[in-house]
Amino acid sequence: MRLERVFICAAVAAMLSTFVSARDYISIAGSSTVLPFATMVAEALGNNPNFKTPVVESGGSSVGKKGVCDGIGTEFIDIGNASSRMKAGELKFCESNGIKVTEIKVGYDGIVVASSKDGTLLSISKSDLGKALTAKVPSSDGNFIDNPYKNWSDVNPDLPNFPIRVYGPPTTSGTRASFAEMVNQKGYCKKDEEAKAALKAAGEKDKVCRAMRTDGAYIEAGEQDNLIVQKLQEDPSAFGIFGFSYLDQNSDTLQGAIISGTAPTFELIAEGEYSVSRALYFYVKHAHIGVVPGVQEYMTEWTKHWGEDGFLSDAGMIPLPMAEREYYLKAMRDLPILTADMLN
Repeated sequence: MRLERVFICAAVAAMLSTFVSARDYISIAGSSTVLPFATMVAEALGNNPNFKTPVVESGGSSVGKKGVCDGIGTEFIDIGNASSRMKAGELKFCESNGIKVTEIKVGYDGIVVASSKDGTLLSISKSDLGKALTAKVPSSDGNFIDNPYKNWSDVNPDLPNFPIRVYGPPTTSGTRASFAEMVNQKGYCKKDEEAKAALKAAGEKDKVCRAMRTDGAYIEAGEQDNLIVQKLQEDPSAFGIFGFSYLDQNSDTLQGAIISGTAPTFELIAEGEYSVSRALYFYVKHAHIGVVPGVQEYMTEWTKHWGEDGFLSDAGMIPLPMAEREYYLKAMRDLPILTADMLN
């Protein structure tokens, strides 16, 4: 029986090697926020003549997290990028496919609400921003109704008197998930007294507030943040939601809204003062390490550039504190398997 088991394991290993080694470059997909940083690291690795430049694609955080868990073999990606952390349900999908992954945090990013410098600089509380964009709000009788606010001034008379029109990412995006949680759910529903009372009366959980409007006030603009940048440059009355790096790269034409008294700057995000910020991750598949050439080296390449003086910081990524850098450097070496307990 033991000999039979050895033969089976050897056959599986040989089959895996045949499937995966047919591809001699790393395949990566996921978050549009992580995309520019991952592309820079991939190009740096490609300067090494021993490795081909990894192929990095977008698609959204959910595409990255699901894609790395879909299966083993040349047709599946090796690494999934994400701007929102893997949830227990997503990890369960991984485990159901027999896939083990290691989670690597690479830096931080702020989520900005940007507009053209030719337009109005928005200064708004996180609560009012959530109130303007969440799909349902409490009515005068305490029941939840479809969001009726047309202009920013309908939300708060101190805000500009022109239509609410915000371009943002789709449901597959980690940026959208993080924004909805930090702004709509925690910034509005957990802080606004009317919203809290309505939730309690309806027996609703506050996650109902994560849904974004679908009546034209919030416009899904796909996973390409550069398209949102273009929309804002063409329309000074519109706003757009994306990662800080895209604002940083277009600071000659765009400005970031002041949210709850704090502007989205590199320094304030790094210091934890800017309230709409989140971590950036990638998830690496164990079965492809040592089989697809360069996976371990790609991870190491990140560590050469993720400090305060590295090109990732110059591109707008907020560096990890030194203690976290040391922790994830060790994780790249030891490859701890991500478990549900680690997500709590």
